[in-house]
Amino acid sequence: MLLTAHRYRFAGDTDALIRHLVDQVAVAWDELGTDLLDGAPAALRTVLTGGESWPSRTMDDLICPDGSPPQRMTVTEESAGEQDLQWGYVLHPHGIEVISLHEDLRGPVVSWDTDPRARFSDHPGQWRPSCPPPLSPPPELLPSSRLGTQPATAPATVSAPRTPARR
Repeated sequence: MLLTAHRYRFAGDTDALIRHLVDQVAVAWDELGTDLLDGAPAALRTVLTGGESWPSRTMDDLICPDGSPPQRMTVTEESAGEQDLQWGYVLHPHGIEVISLHEDLRGPVVSWDTDPRARFSDHPGQWRPSCPPPLSPPPELLPSSRLGTQPATAPATVSAPRTPARR
């Protein structure tokens, strides 16, 4: 979903994507929704979501035991284990670094021009920093005409579909 959001909703502007996902959230995201796919062709949205639609949700209703206001949730190498996180994502100008937090502190970078329909492995051991991202092409490629045109800032490529997001 982030590849599609970067390409269509944010027109290839990594800084705008970072502002939306990181800087403008008060505490943390509960779930990223299909609103990130705004501007993407309908055929691509359907491939990525199975035709479902749901909103992004932030953690707005948190109550702290001591009554203090909730604080922004910052993930560090130390806190990742305490928060039971499995994956980390770092947005770079050239792509998304995907980090399996159970395996490494770094990970391979998925280029922004990777086709968002690519299928990515969810096996943590395959996301090694020294290896290319573990992805496979889609079983059926949609003609590029069905995907619509891409913004000039994003190169046109054809890769594999992602499995629908788990919610």
